[in-house]
Amino acid sequence: MASEGSGPYIAAMSFKTEHRMGVPAPSTVIWQVLSDLDRWPEWNPLYPKITGTLRIGQKLEVLEAFSDAPPKLIRPTVVDWVPNAQILCSLSEAGGFIKRLRYIEIEQYDDEDTACILSNGEIYDGLVGSRLGKRDRRRLRAGFEAFNAACVDRVAKVMAAKAGR
Repeated sequence: MASEGSGPYIAAMSFKTEHRMGVPAPSTVIWQVLSDLDRWPEWNPLYPKITGTLRIGQKLEVLEAFSDAPPKLIRPTVVDWVPNAQILCSLSEAGGFIKRLRYIEIEQYDDEDTACILSNGEIYDGLVGSRLGKRDRRRLRAGFEAFNAACVDRVAKVMAAKAGR
């Protein structure tokens, strides 16, 4: 299921789009896949190249590859990360006229941590950020959906490998 729009914690001029997907796996396994940045090129169609580490204030170098646009090298900053829960990165472009907050979130679906909701999306802000996000919403949502599907596939492979040991 995908959603978009403004929520109560988003500034009036911001635009948010995301994709959410159920994952029949514990948050720890999903986190294992997401936090292993060195292995993203093996499974991640949206960000097929990434360098850096998950550390607050760390600049990452990321190749952003939406299917209907030329790949673009971006350098977001890790704003926050919480094991088994979230990764937040910010990016300022065009002299601050476009501000992006990229997030990946894992929400436990049950108390036993046997299933989760994987959300990933972006909040666009800045003088022209909202307009850019709205203009590109279909492309963004398709990219986030591809990311989630690939992540879920990778999680399934990791779980199968663990079960086979």
